[in-house]
Amino acid sequence: MSPRITVQYACRVSGQPDAALLEKWAAVTLEGQQEQGELVVRVVDEQESAQLNGRWRGICRPTSVLSFPAAPVPGARPAPLGDIMLCAPVMARQAQQWGIAPLAHWAHLEVHGILHLLGHDHQEQQAARRMEALEGEILQRLNFPPPHPEAMAAPETR
Repeated sequence: MSPRITVQYACRVSGQPDAALLEKWAAVTLEGQQEQGELVVRVVDEQESAQLNGRWRGICRPTSVLSFPAAPVPGARPAPLGDIMLCAPVMARQAQQWGIAPLAHWAHLEVHGILHLLGHDHQEQQAARRMEALEGEILQRLNFPPPHPEAMAAPETR
């Protein structure tokens, strides 16, 4: 079963990917995963990102990516996987500050957010190394370079 991916735009900035690219990147990230359910990718502005980050993480500022795993729904087909929120202005600023190609940064953080939905995290060093290696493998399949070092260490991508 292939995943059902819905892309929503609440914000637009120059250089952001279109829905077809976001869907493709999500599908490649989910390839071979047991979790092939329904995923929502929402592109938001700084206000919405700050509100969500404050409400769910207690950090009252916008962030580049947030992941919200779905609660299991008995009998739902496809099963909901969850939602990721990508903050367009923050991502555009980061890409410019760090000299990263905007699409490479978008791809990295979408992959990063989806991996969180699949249960990966970076709270412990060993788990972080596994997650970062998986991100690099997926980005290579998408024809992007490994994530930029600043993007890996930036607190607002975590």
